Amino acid sequence: MLKIQGRQFSKEHELYACIQCGKCTGGCPMAIKTNLNPRSLIYQLLLSGNGFDVEGLGELWDCTTCSTCSSRCPKQVNPMDMIISLRGVLVEGGRIHPNIKTALESTYRQGNPLTMAREDRGVWASGLEVAAYTEQTEYLYFVGCTPSYDPQAQKSARALVNILNQAGVSYGILKTEESCCGSEVRRLGELGLFEMIIEENTEMYRALNVTKMITTSPHCFNTFKNDYPSGDMQVQHYTQILAELIENGALNFTGKVEKIVTYQDPCYLGKHNQVFDEPRFVLKRIPGVKLVDMDRSREKSLCCEGGGGRMWLEGTNPGTRLARMRVQEALETGAEILATACPFCLLTLEEAVQHEGAQEKLQVMDIAEIAAQAL
Repeated sequence: MLKIQGRQFSKEHELYACIQCGKCTGGCPMAIKTNLNPRSLIYQLLLSGNGFDVEGLGELWDCTTCSTCSSRCPKQVNPMDMIISLRGVLVEGGRIHPNIKTALESTYRQGNPLTMAREDRGVWASGLEVAAYTEQTEYLYFVGCTPSYDPQAQKSARALVNILNQAGVSYGILKTEESCCGSEVRRLGELGLFEMIIEENTEMYRALNVTKMITTSPHCFNTFKNDYPSGDMQVQHYTQILAELIENGALNFTGKVEKIVTYQDPCYLGKHNQVFDEPRFVLKRIPGVKLVDMDRSREKSLCCEGGGGRMWLEGTNPGTRLARMRVQEALETGAEILATACPFCLLTLEEAVQHEGAQEKLQVMDIAEIAAQAL
């Protein structure tokens, strides 16, 4: 058994503020199809005294860390952080799925959770005009693991490079020196490895005098902005940069994208960091784009089920994957393109379109890809 001191744990996570209203479970998208029940977990912890057995709580791995539970709590309790901490107990006890173990080991050895060689991290930029970051460069473009290695997500990174070049932005990349930000390592509960990643990355960025960073992924954006030590480094998601470039006239579109577009708010951009307007601003300024919102959008947006380690645990719980529900909602708007600004959303939604047999009706694209088409 893996027992923890339930009373002390409850104090540390301020669970005694919980009034058992159930808004966390009621809003949890995974509670509909799995045994995950944040309200019940809190209740059990509060009643457990000094003995709470974490072993056997397989539903902890169903959490996507979308933050819906935390954002809806009227007493500012954070069930998501509670679940991440409980995962940490399972990680320390070695009670983890083989896929998670592989991802964590790969992050430690190769600097990415995808079991890809570190030496190949910069291959995505072959043939592009992109320089290595130096102290004279204004922005460090942190590409991220998935956009560096996954063929579909690489399109987003390549499109963004073309846009930044067109706008005359001073930026550079780390190529093989870039290493995972540790976002999913943190959400999976492996705090020891995450602290090591922070230490190594922070040391490198300070040595390079990095003061401004652009990220492809909202997960990287959130981690650098909220989990790393606060300092002088300004971190922005690429949609924020594009919005600024459009506003100051540095980025102009000469082409058109005559399409009806709906937008999937990535959880780590929207719910976690309240970045809702900039992505929509960019889409609206692309000539020809007609933007229509799905019913569940902005703070109410439905998670794609890619975060919190779920990218490596597909098929481990029953029910329809959330991304497939989201594709159906997108189809109901009459949209021809389902846009997002997150590599996890991009991959889960693209797969969902194929499962739904909707390839002829709906195309999944990153905002950077759509913007690049209008250059």
